[in-house]
This record gives sequence, C-alpha cells and structure tokens, in this order.
Amino acid sequence: MAKTSLPSNSAGTSIVSLKVTLRGPKPPIWRRLLVPGTMTLGDLHQAIQAAMGWHDGHLHLFDIAGREYGDPHTVDDVADENILTLNGLLKSGVARFAYTYDFGDNWQHTVTIEKSKAAVEGVSYPVCIAGKRNCPPEDCGGPWGYQHLLEVLADPTNPDYAEQSEWIGEEFSPDVFDIDTANAVLNARFKRK
Repeated sequence: MAKTSLPSNSAGTSIVSLKVTLRGPKPPIWRRLLVPGTMTLGDLHQAIQAAMGWHDGHLHLFDIAGREYGDPHTVDDVADENILTLNGLLKSGVARFAYTYDFGDNWQHTVTIEKSKAAVEGVSYPVCIAGKRNCPPEDCGGPWGYQHLLEVLADPTNPDYAEQSEWIGEEFSPDVFDIDTANAVLNARFKRK
C-alpha cells in the first residue's frame, strides 16, 4: 500500500502537477497527475502504475540527472526511492526525469514537473486530471511489440489475428482512456473511498 496521505485540513500543502508520457507509441500515451509535494518516488511509482494502467508486476527505476532511484531490495545499485520527495526535486531544480517500468519490455516514461500550487480543500491526492490513450497491455514486448500487436489487431486477415485477439481480450481499445477507472485504481492503491 502506498503511504502518502494528506492531513484532513490540506490548506497550505504543496501539490505538484506532473505529466507522465510513455515514450515510443504514437500518438502519445500520457497522464496528468496532481500529487502531494511530500510524495516520495516510491509512492510516485504506485501513482504512475495506477494512472497509466500498469499492474506493478515488474521492476522499475527512476533516472534523475544520471542518478538511479528504485527499491534497493529488488534492484541493484540504486538509491532508495523512499528517501527523495517531489519537494526535494523541486528544490534541486529538476524539471524532468525518467521512469522505466519492466526492464524486459523497457517501458520508458518521461515525467515532467509542470508546476507547484496549493492543495484544494476536499480534494484527495494523488489524482489523475487528464490523459490520452489506453496503456499497452503488460508483457506485449515493449514499444516494438505493442506496435506489432496493433498492426495484427487492425488486420483480421493476419495469421496471428485470432491468437492475439484472444490474448488481448475483446475489451481492449488502444484509443480509449477512462479517467474514472484511473482514479478508482488510484483510490484503491492509496486506500481512499
């Protein structure tokens, strides 16, 4: 479970607007998140997973100005992601950094710090406020495998169509992003009702 929480009176709490963009797929797949400045990178990992639609079944790391952060219990030679907060990044002047999920498929994301502002009373953070396109399915082979999957699914005469359609399921639509689902998963990850 993610640890980040705001006091019941969140007045004066710094909120950071982030844009998370998945590198590779075209048109772009992205999410805009509002998160507490006190959020650690470890909790940001959970927020990105929830908002993007990933299932957190693989390793991850953040690359910030050439220094890698992650879970030192699962990834070698990384700084502890639970030490650094977004407020710390803001103070250091970092405006953009990388987040990689699933070292096999190598899903690389650019995280852009857009602005910092005061929290709005009654709003639960983190929250997804915008996004475009569905997240690729887990284990589809990274950006190149995902592109191939889309090509197969677009052509019912492709010899791999039946197998890939069964694997992906009928409900997958690459162009659809459901913000309500993203926020429901965020609420569940951060134990909110």
